[in-house]
Amino acid sequence: MNVKPTESELEILGLLWETGEASVREVHEKLSVSKDTGYTTTLKQMQVMHAKGLLDRYGEGRGHIYKPAISQKETQTSLVKNFMSLAFGGSAKKLVMQALGQSEPSKEEIAEIRAFLNKLENDK
Repeated sequence: MNVKPTESELEILGLLWETGEASVREVHEKLSVSKDTGYTTTLKQMQVMHAKGLLDRYGEGRGHIYKPAISQKETQTSLVKNFMSLAFGGSAKKLVMQALGQSEPSKEEIAEIRAFLNKLENDK
C-alpha cells in the first residue's frame, strides 16, 4: 500500500469497513455522533479519499455510494510495520512490550496472546 491514510481518513475507513458501503450522508451522520464536522467537509474528504485510491464509489440517484478500496488487514499491517520501524527501530518485542505495558489485558486476552505466541513458535 503506497498511500498512508490520515487519522481522519482512518475514521471514515473504519466506518466503511464495518458497514461495507455507505453514502456520504450515512458516514457524516455516524461521524457527527463523536465529532463536530460539517457535511461538506465529510463530502470533500471522501472525494479526496476516492482520488487517492482509498475509496471506490458508484453512482446511485443523485449521490454516490462509497466503499473501501483497501482492505482493513492490509492497511493495519502496513501501518503497524511503518510505526514499528519508525518508533521502535523495527523491534516487534519493543512494540509489544510497550503496548502491553500501557494496558491491563484481561485473562482472556492474555490467554489469546499466549496461544498466538505458541502458534508462532510451533510454526518455526
